[in-house]
Amino acid sequence: MQLIVKKEEADDTLLTLADLDENSEALVERIDLAADLADRLMELGFVPGHHVAVGRSAPGGDPRVFRVDGGEIALRRETSSCIFVRPVRET
Repeated sequence: MQLIVKKEEADDTLLTLADLDENSEALVERIDLAADLADRLMELGFVPGHHVAVGRSAPGGDPRVFRVDGGEIALRRETSSCIFVRPVRET
């Protein structure tokens, strides 16, 4: 029973890429998109367990650039809001 409680607590810290501030970092947890779109994002480096950093955004805020797997990828808000991440706390 405690494992379920801990899992629920851990899920409370999940955000989406769209929620993150510029220059913040996070670990990809899951992608909630259709399989073909999720597969394409994973080919680009958005793989669960990998780090992603938030870069700059267009003047209106959309699209936004994310640094992942040595490259920079621009994603629209509707896509980045389907990628769930766990923020990396700086020490």
